[in-house]
Formats: sequence, structure tokens, C-alpha cells
Amino acid sequence: MKSESIYRWKHGKQRIQSYYESYLDTLAIEYKRTYVNTRYGKTHVLTTGPANAKPIIILQGGNAINPMTLQWLRQLFKHYRIIAPDTIGHPGYSDEVRISAKDKSFANWILDIMSYFQVERSAFIGPSYGAGIILRLAANFPEKIDCAILVNPAGIHLGPKKDMVRKILIPLVRFHRTNSETHLQKITDHMSAGMMRQQDQQLIGEIFRYVKLERNMPKLTKRKELVNYQAPTMVITGESDVFFPGVKIFKTARSIIPNLISFHSYDMGHFPSDEYLSSINLDIKTFLTRYY
Repeated sequence: MKSESIYRWKHGKQRIQSYYESYLDTLAIEYKRTYVNTRYGKTHVLTTGPANAKPIIILQGGNAINPMTLQWLRQLFKHYRIIAPDTIGHPGYSDEVRISAKDKSFANWILDIMSYFQVERSAFIGPSYGAGIILRLAANFPEKIDCAILVNPAGIHLGPKKDMVRKILIPLVRFHRTNSETHLQKITDHMSAGMMRQQDQQLIGEIFRYVKLERNMPKLTKRKELVNYQAPTMVITGESDVFFPGVKIFKTARSIIPNLISFHSYDMGHFPSDEYLSSINLDIKTFLTRYY
């Protein structure tokens, strides 16, 4: 377990946290900040929505910030009790402790958060790395999940390495060398199929500049790990996702997730556009109404 800073420079941490606050401001919601002591370190958690409503635990994408993910799912806030932790070891306000997404560590981390908020079972939503964490919980403590929604999920199937090297890694190396917006644009275009929102692109650039990226993906989940997992599950993917392509995700998810109720694939990249977010939110609300 590594405890050195995830940021390259102190002022970089301040800049990322400034973006965090800007995203929160654009949400225009009432929320509460809580610091939860977990067995791996202190975790900053945002909560919003009616206190007596059914809980949804939302887990952010990797190498991103919590309010970015919350922006994507803001249509749920009026109807559910939202519990959204800053992933420990990732940008935000939680401790800068990197823990493994290949064992029970993140599952235990979630248990500690659920215990603090006195939540016995919950619905879970996670894009990308957050979905991979949900799958670690499903493999180790399936009884904690009432239903799950996995968006462009890690932990199921990886895209071709050659595509990730050509489209992401090489432009990223060039961006680090030159700080050129041209190379940043290439990366974000590949990540979003050319549809990344300007605010998100600016944040991604800052994260690339100032954060020591978490490069270890969550463990690829095996069918035998989910034999006791029976919660209704929906998977949403992007056909042009460079990290987790929709066709491959569908084939694998169908074979490993016992109660895969719903699968939706859109002609989008890893980052959805506003248009696709509207459709995704409708899919999610329909699924939750029926299965939660």
C-alpha cells in the first residue's frame, strides 16, 4: 500500500481541488461533506438527496473527480439518497493512499463507508474504474448490492492494447513533453469519440499535468467469482470506447454476470456527450424504478 502523494506538485493538488469545487458549484445542489475513517485511510464523502429515500452509492471514474461523475447522474438526486465517496488514492479530498483493485481492498473500503452511513444494502452506480470496484464488491460481498448499474465498466474486458498505446499512451507522452493542446485534443477525442465537453477536457488536461495516474486497472472478473451474486444488473457501454469496447463487454458480461437484466450500447466513446447522457439517465431511472 503506497502512501506517497498522487500529485506531482503541491500547486497541482490545489488546482485539481479548485476544479472539484467548480464542478460542485455547477451542480447547484445542497450537499453535505463527511470524512469517514476507513481501514485504509480517511475518505471524503458527498451526500445529497432526501435523507429518508433509498440509497444509491455512486463511485467515480478513475483518475477523475467525484463531482464530474455526479454531474452525469444529477437527474437522480431528487429521488434517492446519494452517497458518493471520493475514491481513496484518486484525485479529490480522500487520503492519497493507493490500494489494490485486484483483491478485497476496495470491497472492504466500501463496507466501511456503508457501515458509517448505516446502510445495510444499496443500489450501486459506477462508470469505468468505479464499475470495477462494484464488481470487486459483488465478488466478495454480493449480499451488499440490491442492484448495480455499470457504465463503460472496467473489470470485464479490456480493449486492444495496441489501440490504447496508439490513441492514448503515445499522445500522452507527447503531451507531457510539450504541454501542447494539440496532443491533449487527440487524447480527449479518442476518449470521447470527439464529443468531450469543454469543461471535462480542461479538467482532464490538468489531471494529466499534475496527477501521477493510476495505471493499474481493476481485476478482470471471473465467472466463478460471481456465482453467489444475484442482484439485477444493467451494463451500459460505448461502441467506440477505446478502453472497454461495447461488443467485447457485452459478450463477456453476458457470460460472467448471472442476473444481467439489461444491456445498452451507444455509439459513443468512454466519455458520453450530453445527448447520450440524457439517454443513459433515462435507462438508469427506468431500471431503478423496476428493480429497486
